[in-house]
Amino acid sequence: MKRFSIATFNTRTTLIVGLGLFLLTTTLVFSARKAHESAANAKATSAAPRPFLVAGPGRVEPASEDIKIGSELSGRLKSVYLEEGDSIHRGQVLAELENADYRAQVQSARANVVAKEAVLRKVINGARRQERDEAWSSVSESKAVMENAKSELHRRQELFSAGVVSREELERYSREADVAKAKYDAAVQQHALVDDRAREEDRSLAEADVKLAQAQLDEAQARYDKTFIRSPIDGSVLRKHHRNGESVSNSSTVPDPVLTIGDRKALRVRMDVDETDVSKVTVGQRAYVTADAYGKQKFWGRVVRVGQQLGPKNVRTDEPTEKVDTKILETLLELDAGLQLPDGLRVDAFIVPNGREIAENR
Repeated sequence: MKRFSIATFNTRTTLIVGLGLFLLTTTLVFSARKAHESAANAKATSAAPRPFLVAGPGRVEPASEDIKIGSELSGRLKSVYLEEGDSIHRGQVLAELENADYRAQVQSARANVVAKEAVLRKVINGARRQERDEAWSSVSESKAVMENAKSELHRRQELFSAGVVSREELERYSREADVAKAKYDAAVQQHALVDDRAREEDRSLAEADVKLAQAQLDEAQARYDKTFIRSPIDGSVLRKHHRNGESVSNSSTVPDPVLTIGDRKALRVRMDVDETDVSKVTVGQRAYVTADAYGKQKFWGRVVRVGQQLGPKNVRTDEPTEKVDTKILETLLELDAGLQLPDGLRVDAFIVPNGREIAENR
């Protein structure tokens, strides 16, 4: 009985040891395979190319860009109607210059137009009815005098033939008849002149005077309108440079803006791409920007315009090691809708060639 128990024990011990060896072998094989697969994955991962980023400094601006609104005329500001941050719409009056003198010029020019139009109507309409009647009365009167003179002359001719009157008296009545006939002819001509329509050259001259007066009115009105500074876009006021009572000048060499405005419904970043990276940038690529004020936060967007000419840097980083003589290609990034960043903020911009995958996993 004791010998059977020892044999049974030895058999069980052998089975347990065998099972343990099998499990240990299986575990070692599985671990070795897993380590091999991990090494292969790590090798494949290290062999896969990482996405290349085109980096450069940039500056935030509205989609409309910064629009500096100045005055076309030099003068003193009567009123600046808006403050920074106010919303504006196209055509809205933003500021007004002192313009009493310009307004007076408009009124004077308008009165001159009215006067010239009256002269033209007078030329077209001709004389008044009373003037025509007066001229006709003169004709009738002259005709009566002429006929009376002819009758007297006829009588004197008969008396002269009978030897009653002298030749001197006959000649005197003949001269009176001639004078009466001349006055009658003059009255007829005067009536015809008064009653006739205007000559073509008189009418053309009067019409030209009206056009000249209207042009002078338009010129005065244009100058007056320039005293009102209006917005060319819908947007908001970004910066107020002048206030009520300050003088502004219209100079092509020294800009003197009154306000800076822009449309911030969409934001863009004007990025400087180094000339060595220009071949890697195309329209439509995804991009993002970061700013020191926002830590590691990324603001995503897309390349919407690539410049066609290299030029000097637009954005300086103020780093002592920065190269200022490097040529750059100006590139515009349009940020995704809804992002809000201060206008003029300096940012670091990054263009991602395979930005779709990175954008989906950000």
